[in-house]
Amino acid sequence: MRITGVETFLVPPRWVFARVDTDEGVTGWGEPGGEARPRAVVAAVRDLSDYLVGRNPLEVERHWQVMTKSAFYRGGPILSSAVAGIDQALWDISGKARGVPVHELIGGPVRDRMRVYAWIGGDRTGDYAPADIAREARDRVGEGFTALKMNASSQMQPIDTPAQAEAVAARLAAVREAIGSERDIAVDFHGRISAAMAKRLLPMLEPYQPMFVEEPCLPEFPEALAELARHTCIPIATGERLFSRWDFKHVIGSGVAVIQPDPSHAGGISETCRIAAMADAYGILLAPHSAIGPIALAASLQVDFVAPNAIIQEQGVGYTEPGRTGGDMLDYLLDRSVFSYQDGFAARPTGPGLGLEIDEAEVARAAHSGHEWNPPPWAYPDGSRAEW
Repeated sequence: MRITGVETFLVPPRWVFARVDTDEGVTGWGEPGGEARPRAVVAAVRDLSDYLVGRNPLEVERHWQVMTKSAFYRGGPILSSAVAGIDQALWDISGKARGVPVHELIGGPVRDRMRVYAWIGGDRTGDYAPADIAREARDRVGEGFTALKMNASSQMQPIDTPAQAEAVAARLAAVREAIGSERDIAVDFHGRISAAMAKRLLPMLEPYQPMFVEEPCLPEFPEALAELARHTCIPIATGERLFSRWDFKHVIGSGVAVIQPDPSHAGGISETCRIAAMADAYGILLAPHSAIGPIALAASLQVDFVAPNAIIQEQGVGYTEPGRTGGDMLDYLLDRSVFSYQDGFAARPTGPGLGLEIDEAEVARAAHSGHEWNPPPWAYPDGSRAEW
């Protein structure tokens, strides 16, 4: 079997798909994460395809090593995302060629089902009042979810007012009251809050026992994570903006309780499995980040079913972000049932490869218009830039 071509598709709302074709008719799909720099990621995929065409797609690890290490300059979000999408597609081909799901090729399942969480609002979407976010939480629980995640706030000043801190706590308090103590709620700080402000906020959130707080400071400041971990009993999570096991070296051992590598950014299924194993040696749990499309979610689930330290999976079926138009992830699937959940859990994928049947006609139609999505610019009242 030989690779005959690699094609990319920009599809709404903000996703990049990649298809790897072979001379035996076996096709693999991947999702190189390109939310903020999609055309740069597409260019990187095309650059890597010059090496791939004519080679055996089943030599996944060989290709990963060459793609990531052959150039003098390595790493970064663009290259890592491009490699991630190709890696997913090669694993998809490997599973399809053997008639088994990917997780059976990388160790076999350690569980029968995987807990997932649903997104609710909490940030700039009209600056939710506590009653609004509580209502949304009850709706998602009514759909069967036992765990939710919300953003803590929209932009916050590096040291904001007591009123802003109290508003964050009030929203979390309303959700906790709405869903009770038998369900979980995680809070995503999204790097919008300074380490100084996080130190004030975390004790205020402790009475509501969040499952974890995510990105309580920017990934540029891993030393701050250790200090924050010493100041709170809330588990701290981070990792969606780290792209390799070498990036994660700087946070493992810092007091972080949960890591969140993204298989569409952090080098694909291959590297995410290595990151998970490295974290497991330190007793750190895994909750893969997956905030984009269906192929990314499918790849994440394949990792979840082989990683013993995986505890929960992010997913976005039916969730529409503020300002996002078109392109629900189910739109691109022939069989939408692969992402149907029971009691807040995803069943173990049993289809070959990533377990998806991509609607290629719909992908081609959507790619005809593409997308122009970029993170919206946020600003403080004085006009200076704020974290998105």
